[in-house]
Amino acid sequence: MPDSNSVKVAVLDLYNGVENQGMRCIKDILKNANHRFYDTNVHFDVFDVRAKDEVPGLDYDIYISSGGPGSPFDGLNMLWEKKYFEWMDDLWNYNQLAGTKKHLLSICHSFQLMCRHFDLAEVEMRKSDSFGIMPIHLTEDGKKETLFTDLDDPFYAADFREWQVLQPNTKSIRGLGAKILAIEKIRPHVPLERAIMAMRISDEIIGTQFHPEADPEGMLYHFTKEEQRLKIVDKHGVNKFNLIVERLKDERFLVPTYNTFIPSFLKTAIEAVRIGIPA
Repeated sequence: MPDSNSVKVAVLDLYNGVENQGMRCIKDILKNANHRFYDTNVHFDVFDVRAKDEVPGLDYDIYISSGGPGSPFDGLNMLWEKKYFEWMDDLWNYNQLAGTKKHLLSICHSFQLMCRHFDLAEVEMRKSDSFGIMPIHLTEDGKKETLFTDLDDPFYAADFREWQVLQPNTKSIRGLGAKILAIEKIRPHVPLERAIMAMRISDEIIGTQFHPEADPEGMLYHFTKEEQRLKIVDKHGVNKFNLIVERLKDERFLVPTYNTFIPSFLKTAIEAVRIGIPA
């Protein structure tokens, strides 16, 4: 158990050794979290789940599980997925009995794995990639969710995915007491179901298909590197590239989500931890 001025955060890296911006963003947020919330020292460790079969124990207060490349079914019959799902079960079971509970944020790839594991919905490949700074719409439950309180409806977030969560399993959702909080942008010209973009599994566990950690300034620097620019233009076209750059530069788009969502998650979790620690 941490002392009254510190909390421990475990970051589960699911990028499988692939160079990425997601882990940089998560680490930067946690480094800058020191003394931001209740004069609390935030200590974090990183666990390389897919490349090194690493998962944390239950001696952390807060967990953030990252996005990652590839299919959410890549881990079938592999040790890392077995250990990851066992860790998820251990965390869930711990929270059913503990007074001071553990908080978890699952992002993108991790969200898809969570939906698979708890049988919350179908996880399917998209007909085409979602790639950009996209509008995301709140459900009625989402409008009551404290982590979205300071965001507009719709709000904008980084959305980079080849897979999607669809066809919610009502029985599993009701059984866990889960709530769908957000769905993807309205596409009146596309006769397809809109994907789930955020779901609260319990009071302590939430998952997002979008990337709330995405740092507009850092992403702009990364995307405008010549190598990255050429890759994006080649795959998605110059108009898509220009739109992404335009929205990264415009503070009305990604800045509110970056400044609000994960800071609110950490604030809520740290407050709960601090209440649970004897004075």
